[in-house]
Amino acid sequence: MIPKNIIVFRFSALGDIAMTVPVLWNLRQRYPDCKVLFVSRPFAKYLIAPLDGIEFFSVDFKGEYKGLAGIFKLFGKLCQMHKWDLIVDLHDVLRTKILRLLFRLKGVRSAVINKGRGEKKALCKRSGKILVPLTTTIERYRMVFEAGGLSFKFADFPGRNIYVPVESQIAQKIASIKSPKIGIAPFAKHIWKMWDESKVIELISMLEQKGCSVFLFGGRGDEAHKLETWATASDCIHNLAGKLNMREELEAMSELDVMVSMDSANMHLASLVGTHVVSIWGATHPYAGFYGWNQNPENAVQVELKCRPCSIFGNKPCYRGDFACMMGVTMEMVSAKIDIHANVLSS
Repeated sequence: MIPKNIIVFRFSALGDIAMTVPVLWNLRQRYPDCKVLFVSRPFAKYLIAPLDGIEFFSVDFKGEYKGLAGIFKLFGKLCQMHKWDLIVDLHDVLRTKILRLLFRLKGVRSAVINKGRGEKKALCKRSGKILVPLTTTIERYRMVFEAGGLSFKFADFPGRNIYVPVESQIAQKIASIKSPKIGIAPFAKHIWKMWDESKVIELISMLEQKGCSVFLFGGRGDEAHKLETWATASDCIHNLAGKLNMREELEAMSELDVMVSMDSANMHLASLVGTHVVSIWGATHPYAGFYGWNQNPENAVQVELKCRPCSIFGNKPCYRGDFACMMGVTMEMVSAKIDIHANVLSS
């Protein structure tokens, strides 16, 4: 029997949640009568809310749903909402394990993601590394629904039509700029996934000299402050960090010719609205399965080294001590990828 009432758990991080969006959209195309409740942290609301037929449930694990008592409270609230047929766990962490157990005691079946931990460990070995493309995270998400009795194939995802209103002011403002529009998101959660700042600044200068308009993306606070200082160098450089909400950021990204990002959430956000992404990879590797939705693999800028990847999430210090994977990425390598999609550029 096809489940009709489904809870989906994915609590973090932003990039991982962004990768659920094409999956949920395709699920709804195949099963339009299913009721889907997506349970996640508050910051994910805008990514999920515009999807037709997907209801969003916000959880704050530092407040109302803190600790074990909070998990029981969340379970109780979810039970009060509906009689559920299936729990889809796209996270598989301690919180979701407890929730799955509680629902199983009530007779609700569940399907849980296979993260491929063994394969990923083999991908990162210092010796005897098995460097092969692994199943993508997006495909792993789809497989969880399939295990729960909901089989579907991927089709084109009309992300821009979902996230960008016809009268979007920010999108219209950026679209009115006639020069090539290049986004740059230079930050990532871990430093081992970040290109050297001096090289980013050099790239921005080169793009300015070629007549491009550059739009800088980042988080609030220190990142926004640093990017603001970069933007003062030229009227062609626009700092958007800390000035837009997520909806507006997606609208802005939709009008770019190219987004340059690290292996970070911005790669996934730009992918959702169909923007070409030139992504720069250091300690991590696209083979681990976290590449942007529908992005061309040729747009990944990376240096082939025997030590890469050394970690899946980029959270481990460089054991060589020279950070060769990122130091070896040159401005010319990145610029060549940008030129492919912003072909009005000339040296």
